[in-house]
Order: sequence, then structure tokens, then C-alpha cells
Amino acid sequence: MKKVALLAAVAALSLGASPAFAAKKQLVIVVKGLDNPFFEAIHQGCLKWNSENADSEYECFYTGPASTSDEAGEAQILQDVLSKPDTAAVAISPSNAPLIANTLRSAAPTIPIMTVDADLTKEDAGLRATYLGTDNYLMGKRIGDYIKAAKPEGGTICSIQGNAAADNILRRAQGMRDALSGQEGLAALAGEGGWTEVAGCPVFTNDDGAKGVQAMSDILAANPDLDAFGIMGGWPLFGAPQPYRDLFGPMKDRIASNDFAIGAADTIGEEVALAREGLVTALVGQRPFEMGYLAPGVMIDLIEGKEVADPVFTGLDECTKDTVDTCIQK
Repeated sequence: MKKVALLAAVAALSLGASPAFAAKKQLVIVVKGLDNPFFEAIHQGCLKWNSENADSEYECFYTGPASTSDEAGEAQILQDVLSKPDTAAVAISPSNAPLIANTLRSAAPTIPIMTVDADLTKEDAGLRATYLGTDNYLMGKRIGDYIKAAKPEGGTICSIQGNAAADNILRRAQGMRDALSGQEGLAALAGEGGWTEVAGCPVFTNDDGAKGVQAMSDILAANPDLDAFGIMGGWPLFGAPQPYRDLFGPMKDRIASNDFAIGAADTIGEEVALAREGLVTALVGQRPFEMGYLAPGVMIDLIEGKEVADPVFTGLDECTKDTVDTCIQK
């Protein structure tokens, strides 16, 4: 009898408390991989939004595959979160833009979908409501501007890229080529503006820092007269900082004199320290924390049917050896 009474009391308490303890609606951010400190900064922005909006009916939820190289895993996670009834909106950073586009077509979601950090291709942009993040073309252009300023007569260059199907990286590479050549839309540089991309480049590292450093070592060995690297993501610097130091430490004087130029993306991890040490010509950094912090609000606006700009650009932080103490937005 006591057991029955206890169960009844628990049931009554549960029913009475259900509105207060009901699960919050999820504003889901799906990133390329949890192993990348860039995406951890997005996570921290998401957590800050939660801490400042504890009374909201919504909660920012961050997820992604364990490895940035797991394209299929990201697509599966996207499919999974779209099937959950408490998912109110999704912000996805596509590692493989065509694969994510196909996943969205198959799922045909009725909730708002946006992209963050990386976008879908222009042809597939209609599958999402807006893009929040870096102006990737401008980012690549600024990297190219710094390389061109260091070596105005041009030279030979190799670009280090991540995933061959990552739209954000491809846009950066195009921006860099356009800045160096003074022309638009060239698929490769073959003397335009004085710049030539060497054989074997671009190198696609699948966002693996150690692989990026090894690739640069191999390219230098095969091209001892190489003049520049354009690194479209910070993976070799923040993912393998000591191997990067070991490779470019002996070239520090050449970098300082602009005999050799390195323009690289991002300002996270040890990248700014490497700039301070004179091991990179310039960094052009994104603002991932801001992306994670702003994404929930944009998703709520989409849910509520408010007008949202497309795209919503976050800014850039540009760092050289001379500006490392002041270049990052606080």
C-alpha cells in the first residue's frame, strides 16, 4: 500500500513539474569535427549564449563527428538531429558541401536551416536560409594582399588547403588567386601577376595539421626556389605548432626580409605566438567565438519568421609580427 501511495505521489509530482522541467527546444550547431580548436571556440560562444539565456525556451546544442575528416559522420549527425522532435533549428558547417546538400534534400526539413563558418555552394544556397560567418573570399583576398605586398614582383607559390569539397576553403583560395593575379576567376596561376603555382599544388590536407607541415616540407624539398605559401586554414600552425617551428625556424630571416612569404588563415591556438616569433608574414583570422554566440539568435529569428540578412558576416582580425599585441578583437 505504501509503495502504491509512493508511486502515485511521484507520478503526481512528475505531472505537476513537467512544464518546469520540460526539455528545451534545441538550436543545434553541427560542426565539421570536435578535434579542431577552431570549432571549440564556436562551442564556447554557444555556451556563453546558454549562460546568458538560461530562462529561454531554447538551448544551444553543439555537436559534430569526433574527427574533422569524417565527412560521412557529419552528414549522419545532421540526419540524426533533423529527425529529433526537439530540434527547432540547425546551423551546419559543411565539411563536404555537396554531401550536406544531398542530405538536406533527402531529409527535406521543415525547420529553419542555416550554415555557419562554411557555406553550401552557390547552386545549393536555396537549401538554407542564411550563412553566418566569415566572408571567405575576402579572407583569401587579404591573405593574397599580404603575400603580394611582401613580394610585389611575384614568384612561385603553393596553396595549402583542407577538404577539396569545402566551399569556404575554395572561396579563400579563389580570393588569394584574384589578389595575386589582378584577375578574377582563374583556376590556377600560371604567370598572371608574376605568380605561378608549382606542380603538386594545391595540397589538400583534410584539415590535418601534421599532414600540412609534412606537405610543405615535401613541396620545399621539390621546389627549393619556392617564394611563398598561402595557407587557407590554420591547421599546420595550430594543429602542429612545433613541427611548423622546426620547418620554418631556419627560414626566419628569409621571412623577415620578405624573401619568403607565408600568408595563413586564422588566429587561434599558437598561431599568434608564431606570428610574434616571425614565422609567418601575416595571419588573417576569423571570429569563431562570435559565430557560436550569434548563431542561436539568428536561428530564433528564423523560427519566428523575422527577416534575416543573407549572408551575416563576422569580421576579420589581421595580425603581423608588429601588430600581434593589438590585432585580436576582444
